[in-house]
Amino acid sequence: MEELFLVNFDTRSLPVEEVDFLVVGSGIAGLYTALTASRDGSKVAVLTKARIDDGNTEKAQGGIAAAIGETDSPALHREDTLLAGAGICDPEAVEILVTEGPDRVRELMRLGAVFDRDAGRLALTREGAHQRRRILHASGDATGAELQRALSTAVLAEGRVRVLENHFVVDLLVREGVFFGALVMDRDHGNLCVFRAGVCVLASGGLGQLYSLSTNPAVATGDGVALAYRAGAEVMDLEFIQFHPTVLHVEGALPFLVSEAVRGEGAYLRNKAGERFMPSYHELAELAPRDVVTRAILSEMDKTGAGEVYLDLSHLDPRMIEKRFPTIGATVSRHGLDLARDPVPVAPCAHYAMGGVKTGLWGQTGVERLYACGETACTGVHGANRLASNSLVDGLVFGRRIVEHAARLGRSPAPREFACSARREAKPAGFNGLKEQLRAMMSRQAGPLRDADGLAGAGRWLDDLVSLNQAALTTAADMELVNMLEVARLVIRAAGARRESRGAHFRRDFPHTGPGWEQHLIFRR
Repeated sequence: MEELFLVNFDTRSLPVEEVDFLVVGSGIAGLYTALTASRDGSKVAVLTKARIDDGNTEKAQGGIAAAIGETDSPALHREDTLLAGAGICDPEAVEILVTEGPDRVRELMRLGAVFDRDAGRLALTREGAHQRRRILHASGDATGAELQRALSTAVLAEGRVRVLENHFVVDLLVREGVFFGALVMDRDHGNLCVFRAGVCVLASGGLGQLYSLSTNPAVATGDGVALAYRAGAEVMDLEFIQFHPTVLHVEGALPFLVSEAVRGEGAYLRNKAGERFMPSYHELAELAPRDVVTRAILSEMDKTGAGEVYLDLSHLDPRMIEKRFPTIGATVSRHGLDLARDPVPVAPCAHYAMGGVKTGLWGQTGVERLYACGETACTGVHGANRLASNSLVDGLVFGRRIVEHAARLGRSPAPREFACSARREAKPAGFNGLKEQLRAMMSRQAGPLRDADGLAGAGRWLDDLVSLNQAALTTAADMELVNMLEVARLVIRAAGARRESRGAHFRRDFPHTGPGWEQHLIFRR
């Protein structure tokens, strides 16, 4: 049987802190949930393994989707979300997202978030697979940074919320299916401590670092999924990894997302020969769902033997480009390109996990008093392919619902002492170079195009590492890598089990969407 804990410990010999709400993660989902929980007087701790703003939220460019325009409606937003999700969205979760989303966005504005305006009215843009302009944005293409700023400011000003940076959650403490605490490492000092809490909310982001090229920051290593899985919660839809179609592809440059809003404002995609190709792949052309655009780009790259395609904005108003995309423009200019005039080389890159910890409509997991929201969670709202700009609003809507549900639980269980032997040996883990090998293997064999042979080979590679399960883990970096290996196994297992192509999951050996697969793949330890 798999080991339940990563290290040996005894809570009787460790420092203990007690809080009402323990929130793991400091992006939009975590900070908003923490702030909401504090309003009834609850004592809240936010643990983040790096700095408060080292996450995906701060990097989000395009914006946040909400049906607030005069010609828009939740019904239209629902229709677009379901269509992008390729047949396996949970309709009830989608209804909640599109109907509660506008109020959550208005609340962000009350908290101080400043969105762009045009002639005094909120400026709305359009992105792929949206039939209306419903994307709010800030500072042109720096929406995430503005939301992170507003929420960080509000949380740090709230006396009932403590934010502890450089605190890595090692494992969750669960007895008889009930969460009661977490084992935590202070990365600054290397010390272990215990946080006892009435409720835990996992909002630790995604798993993009499983891949060699990802738009995600270094902290996105799937920790929340691994924590929940070891604790006995279910995970769902992990085969659905979204690859963003347009990431800057310049030699020596780090992956940098070129927002879908660029295509929303009218940019074309052209191949190496300068030909615009998307109209031949989908009726929505450049505004087709992300999975369609990604595979079209890969097809054109294969046909032409090129390592990229090109975004062309030369037919658009340069003044609009400068106003809407200052961050993107400044970034590409550092590589000698003019966004308004030059073809910008782009290629697909790992971006977002539709799957995660399985939750109900109130963010609850199968472990009592354990919740999840944001990219860590999977309510089924995104189905097989997330609609652009639905991620930020997702964290807000279900974070609020978590706090409402937890308020009905009553008092937390009485604190309990807890000791564990993980049977780990005092030998080095031997992880040198393993992270890079893992990421290369996942990119090669579990990327946007998959098949049985590649997935089986990936599974064997992971199985050969079983001896590491007994190695002593002394640093957060080692523990983080074990989490990555655990989540990689789950992704491979799910991708191998789904013998069809749907949304972001494409099998070369099963290229068609199959009847009878309108279901979720769920795994539990």
